[in-house]
Amino acid sequence: MDIAKVIAAELKIKPSQVETVIKLIDEGNTIPFIARYRKEMHGGLNDEVLRELEERLNYLRNLQERKDTVLSSIEEQGKLTDELRKEIEEAMTLVAVEDLYRPYKQKRRTRAMIAKERGLEGLAVWLLLQNSSHPAEKEAEKYLDPEKEVNTVEDALAGAKDIIAEGISDDASYRAWIRDISFRQGIMVSEAKDKEVSSVYEMYYDFRENVAKMTGYRTLAINRGEKEKILTVRIETPEDEIIAYLEGKTICGKDPYTESYLKESCEDAYRRLIKESIERDIRSELTEQAEDGAIEVFRKNLNQLLMQPPIAGKTVLGWDPAFRTGCKLAVVNETGKVLDTKVIYPTAPQNKVKEAKQDVAALIKKYGISLISVGNGTASRESEQVITEMLKEIKEPVQYVITNEAGASVYSASKVATEEFPNFDVGQRSAASIARRVQDPLAELVKIDPRSIGVGQYQHDMNQKKLGEALGAVVEDCVNRVGVDLNTASASLLEYVSGINKVLAKNIVSYREENGSFASRKELLKVPRLGPKAYEQCAGFMRIANAGNPLDGTSVHPESYDAAEKLIKELGYSVNDISRGGLPGITKAVKDKAKLAAELDIGEMTLSDILKELEKPGRDPREDMPKPILRSDVLSMEDLSVGMTLKGTVRNVIDFGAFVDIGVHQDGLVHISQMSKKYIKHPLEVVSVGDVVEVKVIGIDLAKKRISLSMLDPFQKQ
Repeated sequence: MDIAKVIAAELKIKPSQVETVIKLIDEGNTIPFIARYRKEMHGGLNDEVLRELEERLNYLRNLQERKDTVLSSIEEQGKLTDELRKEIEEAMTLVAVEDLYRPYKQKRRTRAMIAKERGLEGLAVWLLLQNSSHPAEKEAEKYLDPEKEVNTVEDALAGAKDIIAEGISDDASYRAWIRDISFRQGIMVSEAKDKEVSSVYEMYYDFRENVAKMTGYRTLAINRGEKEKILTVRIETPEDEIIAYLEGKTICGKDPYTESYLKESCEDAYRRLIKESIERDIRSELTEQAEDGAIEVFRKNLNQLLMQPPIAGKTVLGWDPAFRTGCKLAVVNETGKVLDTKVIYPTAPQNKVKEAKQDVAALIKKYGISLISVGNGTASRESEQVITEMLKEIKEPVQYVITNEAGASVYSASKVATEEFPNFDVGQRSAASIARRVQDPLAELVKIDPRSIGVGQYQHDMNQKKLGEALGAVVEDCVNRVGVDLNTASASLLEYVSGINKVLAKNIVSYREENGSFASRKELLKVPRLGPKAYEQCAGFMRIANAGNPLDGTSVHPESYDAAEKLIKELGYSVNDISRGGLPGITKAVKDKAKLAAELDIGEMTLSDILKELEKPGRDPREDMPKPILRSDVLSMEDLSVGMTLKGTVRNVIDFGAFVDIGVHQDGLVHISQMSKKYIKHPLEVVSVGDVVEVKVIGIDLAKKRISLSMLDPFQKQ
């Protein structure tokens, strides 16, 4: 198998591009580094394509490894023919390889094996030849042998049928055909074990859907309902058609003496040996497809969440709401340092609203707080009410924002949080995290396992290793796209930088604590265990503000400093002009990029990247993302009415719609049918996490706390 050609055809790129990327990966280069600093080598493939390429490379290499194992095993048995070798080598999936290997696989003792041990293989061959001159019963008499427990004609014929049935079952081409028709024509059926029991799976209590039309979220919901022993699940297949197909492949004439036995063998092969196995295969395939789809949605949601723009330059009050234990507060300055913490009790059962308002007002005055970040968990609604009342009573111009606190409790109890705030309790840590989430979402959220961030669907039902790897790749791409400040970044943030692992991240922080701030990127080479390869991978993503060489504060890689300095001089500037706000307009000043790139001995793509960076050094790509909605008043569900138009922030995108925060504590659902007048396959075609959208209220259910929203408006462009 030519892996490069296969991947190139799948991704619709050149085999030479794939070969180059494979070589770069095998040399130990990371995807962010390859995407940013090796563009000329692979033709400018973006990180999304490169991630997909890496994923397929790993799958196909595992597939090739399995093929080699299977071929070796069959060859050792002396049963490997040229035709079988060709079939295995051309198989493109692990399922196809396993189907071909099935007849040669070591099995536990089967009925067919026992029949062969009893000497009945000859009778099976006689039946299959379908060229008899006498009844099968008469032929079977030749195989009677009490010593081998073949006492009757019926025993002999039953054993022969077992041998034939297993032969049919082991045929890879038959299985492939049955799997295909079962997928196309099969019906997924789920039923309640007890219809009287109320549960969230009620819509699946009497559910039927074509296998081919099953959506991912339904597959995962049914799987969970079955796991929780609420549902029974099966697949109805076109059994008559399948058995007729097997008979057509097995029965080649009209031999009246053998036909009925062969028909029985075909039916037995399907019902006893094939059906359950194929059903497992189909359910496994549906689950894998559903997981892949759900992971892709999770990846895109997480990317949007991590790339939300920071609200910089503000002292923020983090507010972790609660009832009995009180609301935990943390004052965090513009650099992320915690200045003060407090616990107030404005909610039930204490209801010390007046005292709480006084305490918060005092903190606002003392520290110049201009923004309150309120977690959206338990008691958030009640806390929000207190905040809005207080904001009307004080003179200071303060706003608040509702912050998704998913994963904050995971962080506050983690080893990272304990090391960061050894003298804080979990509530204080959580409040500090909620404040920092608005100051720099990326820097704070990297401290939490991405699976706990809460922007996915059915994440606990998926292959956790696969999900973790996929989400880890998203975090890595986001961190490297933004870059990190080498002198302020936490170990949690640094470990996602290209070429840096947990050990090196801790070593960088330790070095910084012992020696003071890094003066240059080159100083990274003094960090224990950080060698030339790791330096090459990470240096371009590290930023040093006010460094001796201003290029250290940009995304220009040290390997390109000579070219960048020559370029700056060529255009009539000095390197120090970078520190004064960049070199605006230099891209337009370059008339012939190809010629200039050749003179500087760099590629055109690298030249374009350097020019773009020098125009606006250290530009944060998150600037282009929608800004969070800052509020100064609150609505409740009771304040809503059908037809009301509001602005909201998309909190989560799932297969059938999006949840939007409209400032009433309870997120509203925009169903996929209410997103666009055009047909869309998935909500992600229209919205992303963090988007600020205009919505209309179309339904309110106070009892179930459900709000239905629409983005369809006759005055709104679609």
